[in-house]
Amino acid sequence: MRGKQSKVQDQIPPEKRPRRKRHLLLRIDSWIDSTIWNAGFRAAEIWEDTTIFFRRFRVRGWKRGVFEIAGEAATLGTAGSVVLLALALPAFEETKDDWRNRGDYAVTFLDRYGNTIGHRGIIHEDAVPIDELPDHLIKAVLATEDRRFFEHFGIDFFGLARAMTENAKAGGVVQGGSTLTQQLAKNLFLTNERSIERKIKEAYLAVWLEANLSKKEILRLYLDRAYMGGGTFGAAAAAQFYFGKSITDVDLAESAMLAGLFKAPAKYAPHVNLPAARARANEVLSNLVQGGMMTEGQVIAARRNPATVIDRAQVEAPDFFLDWAFDEVQRIAKLRGVPEHSLIVRTTIDMGLQKAAEESVETSLREYGEGYHVKQGALVLVESGGAVRAMVGGRDYGESQFNRATRALRQPGSSFKVYTYSVAMEKGFTPESTTIDAPITWRGWSPQNYARKYAGKITLMSALARSINTVPVRLARDELGTEPIAAMAKAMGVETPIRTDKTMPLGTSEVTVLDQATAYAVFPAGGLQSRRHGIAQMIGYDGRIVYDFGRDEAPPERVLSEQAMSSMNRILVTIPVSGTARKAALDNGIVTGGKTGTTQAYRDAWFIGFTGNYTCAVWFGNDDYTSTNEMTGGSLPAMTFKRLMDYAHQGIELKPIPGIENPLPGKPPEGEAVAAKKTEDGSESGLPPLVRPRSLSSDSTRLLRAISNQFKDAAPLPDPQKVAAIEQAPDVSIRKASRP
Repeated sequence: MRGKQSKVQDQIPPEKRPRRKRHLLLRIDSWIDSTIWNAGFRAAEIWEDTTIFFRRFRVRGWKRGVFEIAGEAATLGTAGSVVLLALALPAFEETKDDWRNRGDYAVTFLDRYGNTIGHRGIIHEDAVPIDELPDHLIKAVLATEDRRFFEHFGIDFFGLARAMTENAKAGGVVQGGSTLTQQLAKNLFLTNERSIERKIKEAYLAVWLEANLSKKEILRLYLDRAYMGGGTFGAAAAAQFYFGKSITDVDLAESAMLAGLFKAPAKYAPHVNLPAARARANEVLSNLVQGGMMTEGQVIAARRNPATVIDRAQVEAPDFFLDWAFDEVQRIAKLRGVPEHSLIVRTTIDMGLQKAAEESVETSLREYGEGYHVKQGALVLVESGGAVRAMVGGRDYGESQFNRATRALRQPGSSFKVYTYSVAMEKGFTPESTTIDAPITWRGWSPQNYARKYAGKITLMSALARSINTVPVRLARDELGTEPIAAMAKAMGVETPIRTDKTMPLGTSEVTVLDQATAYAVFPAGGLQSRRHGIAQMIGYDGRIVYDFGRDEAPPERVLSEQAMSSMNRILVTIPVSGTARKAALDNGIVTGGKTGTTQAYRDAWFIGFTGNYTCAVWFGNDDYTSTNEMTGGSLPAMTFKRLMDYAHQGIELKPIPGIENPLPGKPPEGEAVAAKKTEDGSESGLPPLVRPRSLSSDSTRLLRAISNQFKDAAPLPDPQKVAAIEQAPDVSIRKASRP
């Protein structure tokens, strides 16, 4: 048959014969089809064989339910572990540093006048090994804080279940589920911020500590690093402070009182509330009995004879400031290679201003906190030149050591707009430049003004004074861009990274209170860097000055041109007069500039203001980010600012705000009383004025400073030994030649 076909094909002319290429393509197509079909057929066979194989393991009845639940649990557990690990990875970054020696400094802090205000770090020569501590102290701590300390691996699920049960019975939080190791992880690496993310990090770090440290080391670190009230850290320092004795000499009653401080040091500090401290110590003694560590007969003497503390006045240390200053000391020492770890540090804090700042925040929260539904506040006061004179990081350091002035990241709202306008002034705009206040859309986002109204054609001065939202967005979209705005904020002193998304001009990128105080201090500094600092000098115990801010730091650089600085100050000084911060206007006509800020849903309220002498940033809000009762930056923050700044400007020489007309007030008639300021509703302000104790007049201060400068510039006195040797010289000519 094939021979006949070949003969027929030979008779066909060559031009009409099919091409061999066509045959090749047909063969390729046939091979692909057959291969795919065979692969599919083979896969089906494999699947059928696999199915038949696994049918042998098929479970029916009640067993199937168990296996289904186990399978789902394994799936969800795996997914959950991946999520938890992803959340914990940032926490493990903390362990890369030399965390063991993070507190390996012993620092005595002085205020700006040289008075001792507190200590931080571990006092090496006073450290007591764990084996030398009294047995009843260890038992008291473990019975109260973590009875299963030597049995768990960092997380105590049995203790957590017990705490949840007790809390459910009591209808509130009466027991904590955190282990001693978890508390140490929080003290070493984390903050007191209440969030799920922090608890996850805390759990992972607790397991990490258990894997890297012995139980004895964990217990020692816990006893050395915990805050014990009265500005003391560690059980050894607390024993010396409260009882005037070494930690090795405390008796059972004193040990019970010390163990009771870990829960709430401010509430149970015996020098503040001795009855509460003794009641808490009695609970610790009961814990010893309930935990089986002691019998009732062993603790009865301590119940009948409770501990007595040293009679001393309540010590009010600026703990939030000291925590920040301690971090600054370690940063500077590491940066400059300072070998000494035992230091005396002169800080910039003014305890008079610090006390007034604390009182201003606390008074505002007591009088208006419930009405505004706000529980926390923070404040930073910076003097011209960059010295931090006061810092309030929260309402109660004993309750929470989380510093809301330096570590809390909150949206600044409209107070962020100054950076946008500063860039605009650098680009050639002026306060009188006009723009349009009208609806705007940028990449699908349409911001609105606070009152949902639009003014049409408007000057930049009026737009910032009235805190209009559409104008900075329009400037960023059409003229400036977001990158230059972020760069301006960084140049002015904002250290927190700034996001550059479209909503950034309205203050959606988080900053700290310290950031805002630093940046706004550029305006009264004439456009130069504010050079914010809290450390003036670091001195070794041998008397050698290892660091001096004025000597070792570079001079300030210009970040705003004189034209831009003048334009911004001209705008900002109108806001306390006719803008959104009228409650911030100071008495005696002292010229003030500043800007309010209120975030979405009233979660944060800000006022950052300045005079020629001081810059002050004030924030109020809630730790859990719940909304306040329509509190704006022009209300409580502005009132708190005024209360503190009126006090701060008593009896001092006023400095002008540069770049504006009439920067200083006219001198009021002698003896004229200042009337109480009226609020917007016509009632007098409920905040009584603070009176600053006056020690020296401004003229006396200037005279003393001039004398001090003359002493500094004077020639050094001759060496007494050399003078004596010359006077005893036998040659009269030598004595005459050596005399001036």
